[in-house]
Amino acid sequence: MEIVIKKRGSFVKLTWFRRLKEHIVLDNDIQIQRYVKCHIMLLFGTIMFGDKSAAGVHWKFLPLLRNFGGIREFSWGSACLAHLYRALCRATRVNCKEIDGPLTLLLTWAWIRLPFLSPIPGNPRVFPLANRYHSLAHYRRVLDDLQEGQFVWEAYAVDRIVPGLIPADILHHSVIWSATVPLISFECIEWHASDRLRRQFGLSQGVPQQERNLGHAHGEVLTGPKNEDWSAVHSLWVMQWTNRYSHILSDPLVPLHSPLDIYMQWYRGAYESIFSQITPLNSSNDNVNGIIISNGFSHTNFTPSAVCNKICP
Repeated sequence: MEIVIKKRGSFVKLTWFRRLKEHIVLDNDIQIQRYVKCHIMLLFGTIMFGDKSAAGVHWKFLPLLRNFGGIREFSWGSACLAHLYRALCRATRVNCKEIDGPLTLLLTWAWIRLPFLSPIPGNPRVFPLANRYHSLAHYRRVLDDLQEGQFVWEAYAVDRIVPGLIPADILHHSVIWSATVPLISFECIEWHASDRLRRQFGLSQGVPQQERNLGHAHGEVLTGPKNEDWSAVHSLWVMQWTNRYSHILSDPLVPLHSPLDIYMQWYRGAYESIFSQITPLNSSNDNVNGIIISNGFSHTNFTPSAVCNKICP
């Protein structure tokens, strides 16, 4: 059967994959593999690597599906995470009005780590449908009021997940979840700064390493030659990823997660210039419409959203 691919620039239309998938007759292994490949490309274009148009998926993924038996050998999870980091980075720009990427992953992360944000709470007496329509102001307020025990650091701890929920082959390699390495997906390079979130791996948070400067690789886009060999372009980063087992966090586990004094000293020093512009809510200054008035100057409230606005204006 001859197949004509419907393309839109560098993208293949998702509608074409859907129609092809619907008309495949599953009567032999070749047709079954073709059906699975269509389904994978639809997952790429809608869930894992979707763009703002939600209409197509980049053709760059097609060659990776040529060898059906080798599809599972790629690190799709780290590639998906790289695209999410890239999307979050772009979303901090003042002229960015929308965000793309694997937003399902982002929402799942938020709902697991911050259960009170979930539209379906654990309390059966709460009406889940009504919980879905809170305003933006509500979510900002609950984040500002966040307490220490409300954030779930170790979401995948044995006592928090259903046995067998995580496939055995994935759980077997869980040690590399903490690897401080680059995440690579074609042109996209993002840094997995696990040393800045050590508590999610059951470790005490010490002073993190210096931020890794990815240089021009961080802003790389898919322009220029269509046959670019990204494994050669990013050979330095690929080498670090290949040696990921040498970059895992391996400190002894600790039962308590209270921050170390050395970390708090570093944190205050690193962000002193930001905190100096913010006045705590419990100060004696006057509070007028959510703005602290002090010595003739206006300061934003000392809340997580205020700090975020200062860091990512």
